[in-house]
Amino acid sequence: MTSELTLYNTKTRRKEPFQPITPNSVKMYVCGPTVYNLVHIGNARPVVVFDTLFRLLQTRFEEVTYARNITDIDDKIIKAAADINEPISVISERYTQAYHEDMMALNTLMPTITPYATQNIGPMIRMIAQLIARDHAYEAEGHVLFAVQTMAQYGQLSNRNLEDMLDGARVEVAPYKRYAGDFVLWKPSREGDPGWDSPWGFGRPGWHIECSAMVEEHLGKTIDIHGGGRDLIFPHHENEVAQSVCAHGGDDYVNYWMHNGFVNIDGEKMSKSLGNFRTVRDLLGQHKGEVIRFALLSAHYRSEMDFSVELLQQSKAALDSLYAALRDCEAETGDADLQASAVYKALSDDLNTPLAISELHALAKQLNRGEGDLAATRSLLLQAGELMGMLQQTPEQWFQGQAGDEGLSAEAIEALIVERKEAKAAKDFARSDEIRDQLKQAGVVLEDSKTGTTWRRA
Repeated sequence: MTSELTLYNTKTRRKEPFQPITPNSVKMYVCGPTVYNLVHIGNARPVVVFDTLFRLLQTRFEEVTYARNITDIDDKIIKAAADINEPISVISERYTQAYHEDMMALNTLMPTITPYATQNIGPMIRMIAQLIARDHAYEAEGHVLFAVQTMAQYGQLSNRNLEDMLDGARVEVAPYKRYAGDFVLWKPSREGDPGWDSPWGFGRPGWHIECSAMVEEHLGKTIDIHGGGRDLIFPHHENEVAQSVCAHGGDDYVNYWMHNGFVNIDGEKMSKSLGNFRTVRDLLGQHKGEVIRFALLSAHYRSEMDFSVELLQQSKAALDSLYAALRDCEAETGDADLQASAVYKALSDDLNTPLAISELHALAKQLNRGEGDLAATRSLLLQAGELMGMLQQTPEQWFQGQAGDEGLSAEAIEALIVERKEAKAAKDFARSDEIRDQLKQAGVVLEDSKTGTTWRRA
């Protein structure tokens, strides 16, 4: 029997059974990157988390539509392009491509839809016009602003009132605002900056309206799941709710809001001032993408997590043990019921990935001990790994991998192993030890057993 799927809903602040609006059809939207630089490990956490949810949903429902946007027009992009004297389109295209490459290296699936902000200006203008017509927005000095005091429920998602939101918040105080908390829907473009014609003059959209409009355009007025990092709850997601609900006459915008926790680096909050930003691209130069993915899934998505070299080393060792169990099991794959497994049950309980990982290790132990139906257990471990975006390489690929620029090729390693075997047979133990040390210095670990010698890259 398939276990019930429950998800923690930020809106209600409790775990709830998941029921889609339309039976067997799920619509999910996750906020994507603003493409002005390489993404850091904090940006990668929601991608990996919601990729895991996407995989899980696909095993339960006939149709799952997953949209993750690209914000390719924003003040940060304009500034970054000006700093290096490049066209905005060039810098946004370069970092969009880098983002896709980095996320694919973490074994994430491409979303069903990838809407770009610049390709959805029309829907944004239409939604702003709706908000003006319903007296929830107003024009002022070339700007259009959302009037937050016109929405009685404003602040419910973040559980704040207007006064609390303004207290200590970095709110732009402009003379054209009716209320300090009102936020921009449309703003005029300066000479030389990108912009589009609109009923309110040549300009560009505010950040918040982009997601509201893209959700409506590609998924509909009300969707099942909206995800992102906890830092987006206020003001971004709060403002999305305000825009969409008010533009649609009070219709619900999102049924289940999900937010992942922050990523700290070596126990400290990641920040530019501390200089402890870790880009995914840099990490991929030192660690396999699957190791980084495992590390990000090792903590429950709603908790803060401490990302460190030690965590990556532990994740590599854990994956080594799982792949070793698959390598050393001589049984073929057999029939297995993934949806009846403990791994599936753990993921169905609000994506409890730490528990799911412990269940992967339990399956590996069964293989190592030769307990039960080994073919079924091996198949279940592979299926459960795939559900989590892991264990899809062969053990040989995992352990032997690809040599770097300075590394030994697989053929060279195999030749040295043969030479070592011959040296041992000739009782030339000095040469045998010399070869082992040579391979160790090259990052190759030998593992001797009764059946022969296997090797892996450290």
